[in-house]
Amino acid sequence: MIYHQHCPVCKSGDIEASFSAKDFTVSTEIFVITRCNSCTAMFTQDAPAQGDIYRYYASDNYVSHSNTQKGLVNRLYHIVRNRTLVTKRRLVEKETGSSRGEILDVGCGTGAFLNELKKNGWNITGLEPDDTARRNAVSLFDIHPLESHEIFNLPVKKYQAITMWHVLEHVHQLQEYISRLGELLSPGGVLFIAVPNYTSGDATYYGEGWAAYDVPRHLYHFSPQSIQVLLELHELEVHKMKPMWYDAFYVSLLSEKNIYGKTNIIRAAWQGLKSNFAALKNPAKCSSVTYIIRKKSI
Repeated sequence: MIYHQHCPVCKSGDIEASFSAKDFTVSTEIFVITRCNSCTAMFTQDAPAQGDIYRYYASDNYVSHSNTQKGLVNRLYHIVRNRTLVTKRRLVEKETGSSRGEILDVGCGTGAFLNELKKNGWNITGLEPDDTARRNAVSLFDIHPLESHEIFNLPVKKYQAITMWHVLEHVHQLQEYISRLGELLSPGGVLFIAVPNYTSGDATYYGEGWAAYDVPRHLYHFSPQSIQVLLELHELEVHKMKPMWYDAFYVSLLSEKNIYGKTNIIRAAWQGLKSNFAALKNPAKCSSVTYIIRKKSI
């Protein structure tokens, strides 16, 4: 188990237990979530070490690995994903100014996003720690992701774009990964990091039952402020924040089941709408945020 005496984001010792959250997906275990009073990051205490956490992903309901379409929420996930794959590709093309090039997707899951890129002419590289997800990427899309540790063997300054869609919160080697991502970017390259935002309206409403806490798989729980602090430590900076509108609805649907044992679609939709409405003028209030990141200018 991993117990933090200092914040894993900013290294401050000014931390305190905030609340406890339940693993609703696999184990039903309870984990303490601790908050840093300096950078505002939160993190899961006593989380499994990297070599032990695999068993907390062993669920057919973990859709990003299994590709399951069982149940209403998972079917909705696939419908929305087909739309967002195109949106994400276009975002990459807009921010890089390229419709072709080298792209790295860290935590590529079953390879759906890489497949969208490959079909549109990108040279793709994927990293994925889960054996099942890598096998599914091969069978579904003929894509062959590398194991995650290969990130430290990839050529530096190669990638015009690097993407991490809801991955950073899972990474044990947080500081090492951020440092390495900066090294892998080509001159003028762009890093895209999407993570849940615990300061959003839906997170506040659902509290400890908010599905995006997803303990212990989510090791960290980021605020926009803590993301910026983390990046600045590695000479990276946020240039833009883009809201992920669908996430407020998806997470609210999952949170309903966590708290009430069943999904109230109307209440979940209302909470998603309220959360998104608050984020209309301020993306930093969205349920999940995509951070568009570049190296700092010298």
